[in-house]
Amino acid sequence: MSTTLLWVLVLLCGLATFFWRFLGVAFARRIDPSGAVFEWVNCVSYAMVAGLVFRMIVLPVNDLATLPLWARLAGVGIAFATYFAARRTLLPGVVAGSGSVAFFAWWLG
Repeated sequence: MSTTLLWVLVLLCGLATFFWRFLGVAFARRIDPSGAVFEWVNCVSYAMVAGLVFRMIVLPVNDLATLPLWARLAGVGIAFATYFAARRTLLPGVVAGSGSVAFFAWWLG
């Protein structure tokens, strides 16, 4: 592939992305955030994230698969405990959970 063709593809992908963002901005005023459709989309997006996190914990691939299940579950438990101890602040929970998994990987490695 030539360099010019790659730049054209990057430009087209950027235009496609900004086209959908433009449509989102154009229709955002018409969306009722407390409406049934918006709540359904919100629930589906949370369910997809929960499913992906569950898959990463129970059926991991690559380096995460080298850790035993108890270490991955302990990382999730530490993340949740820190999240609630920090008055439901997301950043401390994420840092504590990922840090504990990194510690277990170092300790068991």
